[in-house]
Amino acid sequence: MVAILISIALATLDTAIANTALPAIAADLNASPAASVWIINAYQLAAVATLLPFAALGGVIGHRKVYLGGLILFVVSSALCTFAWSLPTLTIARVLQGLGASAIMSVNAALISSIFSRERLGRGLGMNALVVGTSFAAGPTIASLVLSVANWPWLFAINLPIGIFALVFAWNSLPISKPGTLTFDPLTALLNVLTFGALIFALSQAAQLGSWNSVLIALAVFLAGFVLMLRREAGHPAPMFPLDLLKRPMFALSAMTAFCSFAAQGLAFVSLPFFFETVLARDPVQTGFLMTPWSVVVAMIAPFAGRLSDRYAPGLLGGIGLAILCAGMISLAFMSPNASAWQICISMIICGLGFGFFQAPNQKALMTSAPRERASGASGTIATARLIGQATGAALVAFSFGISGEHGPVLALSIGAGFAAVGSIASGLRLVTKNQPGSTPGQ
Repeated sequence: MVAILISIALATLDTAIANTALPAIAADLNASPAASVWIINAYQLAAVATLLPFAALGGVIGHRKVYLGGLILFVVSSALCTFAWSLPTLTIARVLQGLGASAIMSVNAALISSIFSRERLGRGLGMNALVVGTSFAAGPTIASLVLSVANWPWLFAINLPIGIFALVFAWNSLPISKPGTLTFDPLTALLNVLTFGALIFALSQAAQLGSWNSVLIALAVFLAGFVLMLRREAGHPAPMFPLDLLKRPMFALSAMTAFCSFAAQGLAFVSLPFFFETVLARDPVQTGFLMTPWSVVVAMIAPFAGRLSDRYAPGLLGGIGLAILCAGMISLAFMSPNASAWQICISMIICGLGFGFFQAPNQKALMTSAPRERASGASGTIATARLIGQATGAALVAFSFGISGEHGPVLALSIGAGFAAVGSIASGLRLVTKNQPGSTPGQ
């Protein structure tokens, strides 16, 4: 379990650190801001496009092998990032790093579910949420500290000793899972990569206010690839895109809840810096401090919520959590420009409390509403819903700025509150949804 938590911390930290260091990297490599964004996009595209194929591969050859392979690739690619000498070489290294992170994330929840019994699964997922929340909160601070004493390659170099330690620990401690009886279909995997790669490209282009022609072409590729993928896997007992699981009302509602919550988070975290600086007239240093309470509270509440999910229905806990998140985002959207730092922090704490209360229980609902033999598909769905939700949120922030100008941050927070409200309703519906085989009563 320790190795799993360390590797998830690395993958989460890497995203936050790269976002913070992007201006410094662009300046050192003599890259334009528009071109340097591909340092972020390359990682995100590679990760989202391959999550489900890696999850399916885990079900065939075993979760342990996929996890260890991903961790090795992540460490090697971190070394390549450290020694990159140009934007193209760094971008290629970031693609490889995204592939490694994808392999780790795709089987993360499945490995945790194999370590903990179903009665104690919430505790394991709560610890996982604690690490993610702490890493997300610490990422910008760590990046700032490193950049204050060293240049940007050291941001990737720090992954090497930590990653090697996690690899040694994981090699000796991770449970060995038996290979599955199904085979891995490379053509379906390729269609999946094309489908979700096109979707993330369309969302990133929209978020960066790129050409609408490129957005529409990418969406067309996404739809065509999605249809072809579904037709190829029709009748498959364990499809790569988990259509069999999504036909289960409990699983589908849990996946929808996850997507809505992370879309709300994406809308908030992209728009809040602009909101604090342009609407509430705070300087960048104050903005950094004001962003912190959300992630810190998520890290604090996640283990508690995970333990509660072992006793109470995740549908109830998730519904309450997202209702609290909705209230917190509304309080931010309608906050007076003259609000004190304490008032802002209270609203951020409310948001963090709500999001932290939702996360681990919802992950448990996804894992326990799927048959044990489909743990890989459920695990891949958790990571896919998170990353696509966050990308959708970021794209909607750009849309908000495009139609509302200086009022864009307020509109984005309001849309985020709407997503949280829809997620709360979807979570609550699980309380009245008939259970199916493989699910736990009262989810």
